Amino acid sequence: MKRKRWHLVQGQEITELDRRVMYWENKGKEVPTRELIKTPEQIEGIKQAGKLNTAVLDEVARNIREGMSTLEIDKIVYDYTTLHGGTPAPLNYEGFPKSVCTSINEVVCHGIPKEEDILQEGDIINVDCTTILNGYFADASRMFIIGETTPEKEQLVRVAKECLEIGMEAAKPYCFVGDIGNAIQKHAKKYNYGIVRDLCGHGVGNAFHEEPDVMHYGRKGTGMLLVPGMVFTIEPMVNMGTWRVFTDAEDPYGWEVISEDEMPSAQWEHTFLMTEEGVEILTY
Repeated sequence: MKRKRWHLVQGQEITELDRRVMYWENKGKEVPTRELIKTPEQIEGIKQAGKLNTAVLDEVARNIREGMSTLEIDKIVYDYTTLHGGTPAPLNYEGFPKSVCTSINEVVCHGIPKEEDILQEGDIINVDCTTILNGYFADASRMFIIGETTPEKEQLVRVAKECLEIGMEAAKPYCFVGDIGNAIQKHAKKYNYGIVRDLCGHGVGNAFHEEPDVMHYGRKGTGMLLVPGMVFTIEPMVNMGTWRVFTDAEDPYGWEVISEDEMPSAQWEHTFLMTEEGVEILTY
């Protein structure tokens, strides 16, 4: 018999939340563990991490320009984060050597900042920043267009942001992770864009990566039940061509992910808190 994930606390009164979660678990749906439901203290800590993470990306936005290297972006992120009492979560995470991910054009995600990667007119770049503050994590990314780019790249960046917003609207209390992915996939399909399937959003807050996996494609009513108190990211990676990707064989760290056809890719990301009314954005 499958072990239940949602355990009642002995002696504690059964709440409406308990009843709703157990209803879906008894129907065979995947539900969170209690540990994924953040306490008010944890939520406040994650919110503070989110404010710093947003401020870091704002600092990048003030300084990013044609002719700068992605290594300069890394320095901005490290200096601003540490000056304000935080820690860049990517630094030395499973061998990642820098403080931020900088993914240019066909690099889908996990681009490593380098002195030789110089931003040029027309580039699109994703800057993905995760901040630890007082033991709590917040995660977000933004797209930047360097100077003027092509109409095709502009549309890709815009549609990727729309995918995030549509996914956010689909995230409702006591609905399912698959509802998010289904809504995103439908929107991307209108433009014949590929939604990357090898990477996904994730729970976050008490650790860099927690349950659930938040896929950006799929069927409604599948995946984990979304319950108030859960904190997670939505971060669709939208490719101009195929959804398939590969890891750069020349990357000594094994991190950089590139679109298989080497066409441009775009991504936006926020950290969200699920509430009884819907999601609250904790990062911008």
